[in-house]
Amino acid sequence: MLLVDAANVVGSRPNGWWRDRAGAARDLVARVRRGVVDGSLTGPVVVVLEGQAKRGVEAGTAGGVEVVHAPGHGDDTLVAVAAQSDEPVVLVSADRELAARARESGADVVGPTWLWERLPS
Repeated sequence: MLLVDAANVVGSRPNGWWRDRAGAARDLVARVRRGVVDGSLTGPVVVVLEGQAKRGVEAGTAGGVEVVHAPGHGDDTLVAVAAQSDEPVVLVSADRELAARARESGADVVGPTWLWERLPS
């Protein structure tokens, strides 16, 4: 499973995302979905949204990507999703504390650049 820390991935690029967090989330999820469709990314893919970003994309599965809305802190939801997975997990995040927590459940961790390099424009 590819598990995406959307806040961390979006926040890795200083492109004005903070002015429209919902729009930034919508754009990221759209690109991830295109990546699944064109084969750049293989599933299952789960994107976790928190805070204002949740307004940008409805929770649920579409286009081969499951969007999960964190009820509280996104890191807690990401760790829970990783721990509950029956499949190997690759977490996309540069957050060191989150990475350490995810590794405790057996997840591998890659940085946002890894994902950005694989996403279609």
